[in-house]
Amino acid sequence: MEIIKGHSVFTEKNIRLNIDKNVIVSVEELNSSEKLPYISPGFLDTQVNGYAGLDYSYENLEPDDVVQITRMLGAAGTSRHFPTIVTSRQELILKNLRIIASVITDTLELSYAIPGIHIEGPYISSEDGPRGAHDIRFIREPDVNEFLEWQDAAKGRIKQITLAPELPGALDFIKQVSSAGVIISIGHTAADPEIIREAVKSGASMSTHLGNGSHGMIPRLKNYIWEQMASDDLFASIITDGFHLHPAVVKVILKVKGLDRLLLVSDIAVLGGKAPGIHKWGSIDVNVFEDGHLGLAGTEYLAGSGHLLNHSLAWLMNELNLSPGDAVTLCTLNPHKLFSPSDPAPELKQGDPADLTLFNWEKGDQKLAVLETWRAGEKVFQLN
Repeated sequence: MEIIKGHSVFTEKNIRLNIDKNVIVSVEELNSSEKLPYISPGFLDTQVNGYAGLDYSYENLEPDDVVQITRMLGAAGTSRHFPTIVTSRQELILKNLRIIASVITDTLELSYAIPGIHIEGPYISSEDGPRGAHDIRFIREPDVNEFLEWQDAAKGRIKQITLAPELPGALDFIKQVSSAGVIISIGHTAADPEIIREAVKSGASMSTHLGNGSHGMIPRLKNYIWEQMASDDLFASIITDGFHLHPAVVKVILKVKGLDRLLLVSDIAVLGGKAPGIHKWGSIDVNVFEDGHLGLAGTEYLAGSGHLLNHSLAWLMNELNLSPGDAVTLCTLNPHKLFSPSDPAPELKQGDPADLTLFNWEKGDQKLAVLETWRAGEKVFQLN
């Protein structure tokens, strides 16, 4: 029996969790004013491209890379994540999906740590801005047969596909693939608002990093960002690293979507955590700035994120005055609601998996000080 004490992010009360066989068997409120670290469900990041030199889309991906990325994320409080494979040639996508799936199959810990896989592209806009940092050589039209090859290689673990609905065949693709239980997310798009509406009618249920992967200039009133924000049927993921979205934009998105239809993602990339300077991301030059953010060299465009969720959560609490409970909801309860609605929600209650993050944070801190991360009753990170 493990006993874990902390200050609940949801109730703002000190609690003691009794853990047995990877499950919270009881929760007790403590009649104590002792200053304890915050305790939260473990963070779920549904957009992880890679980190610290390792990349899920690289030619040389190895099984141990999956293990190492998962381990490093634990230091930021992220207990589970979706590996994200970006636009590439079909052979490489299939190879890397097989590697990820084999690691999940062979390792009980990782089968829980990786509850799904996200394919971002290759069915996206080729225009500058909406394309983001994706390699234009491999952008192509949606193909259901290609998707079926992906899902076979992934052993059925693909849970999300990001695409641009204006591409030829995209609406039919959305209908077929969403009916198979895969979340279709609109992203890296240059679509007219009418196409966005058609995509939602066809089964799209999410927007990928809303406000990013877009043109530097768009029509003032009639555009694909407003249309996605206005849709009551779309969840949206956002990146709140302080660089991808201006605080006023995040505030508006929060007001429109509400706390219950937003997901917080890191979009962390292979160059996150690297030293400042120009680095290669495949064939693309990326500038790692002194403050850690990533940009396409010589342009105004970003190239994924250089910060993990412990940074993004602190930004939300500092800039928008969200409570710890409201902030962590965006990377705990909400992704669970969208991707695993039939499973028990992670609410720090009896019967929940012992999937936990303990952290300290004071107003003004630029990131959460993660003390411990637990995954299915096992401590996978402890601050020395």
